[in-house]
Amino acid sequence: MDTDRPLLLDPKSPSYPAELTGIPSPPDEIFVRGRLELLSRSPRVAIVGTRAPTPYGESQGRHFARVLASAGAVIVSGLARGIDEAAHRGALDVGGGTIAVLGSGVDRPWPDGDLARRMAREGLLLSEFAPGEGPRRHHFPLRNRIIAGLSRAVIVIEAAHASGSLITARWAIDQGIEVYALPGRVDHPMARGCHRLLREGAALVESPEELLVELGLEAAAQRAAGLAAAPPDQPQGLDRTLLGALVGETLSLDELIARVQAPPTEILSLLAELELRGSVARSPGGLYRRVGG
Repeated sequence: MDTDRPLLLDPKSPSYPAELTGIPSPPDEIFVRGRLELLSRSPRVAIVGTRAPTPYGESQGRHFARVLASAGAVIVSGLARGIDEAAHRGALDVGGGTIAVLGSGVDRPWPDGDLARRMAREGLLLSEFAPGEGPRRHHFPLRNRIIAGLSRAVIVIEAAHASGSLITARWAIDQGIEVYALPGRVDHPMARGCHRLLREGAALVESPEELLVELGLEAAAQRAAGLAAAPPDQPQGLDRTLLGALVGETLSLDELIARVQAPPTEILSLLAELELRGSVARSPGGLYRRVGG
């Protein structure tokens, strides 16, 4: 498929997702740009959350997407900054499938940038809004019903008490789709939406491996678990640089930023991921040390 030219699909088209015919106000037509074959793959799992995540939340969004995509799931989200972006990038990191449902035309993705261009090449952009249509505030709640409708399950990672992610979750619940929520700190505002969903009956999830059996991906569990727990002696890219800086050292965040010379938010996110892997430990006073060599 030509990734630069939008393709129109209607319910009579073989590639039109059958799931969308059963959602409220099903779109008469959708427009897609990118890898059309992703619409025929399953299961599809939505990962959504705040546009302003903590480093922990961003790391978890990417981690869930990496593990699930490596096991064969197609990750669905909304291309927004924050958790959506982390989910799309996590899937692309492992060569997995990912679909972005837009609140604008597929030729005018918002936010535009390197991720949108990469999604048009390696993933799929999808919208019910015609090419040329710009982003509008009321488009985004509408697109959330499509995110839910395309998905076998919806995972919410960090959301405020009143959040667009909760709208997606509500659409999913109304359509009989399983909703999972990742718990967070009780004193953090970005945990309140997930905790609200848990009180209302969403399933608690703490790791992506928990979902593999539910999604029929248990045969891929061992491969995914190996990805999730990559040996610390085989780091790549910035992982290697960060761990190298910590050999024989206990350093503060400022010292790591000075040595590694990468954006602070990127270093914070990776440190959180390395902590989850058990490759790095954080000591009192905010000092970091390498674990296991």
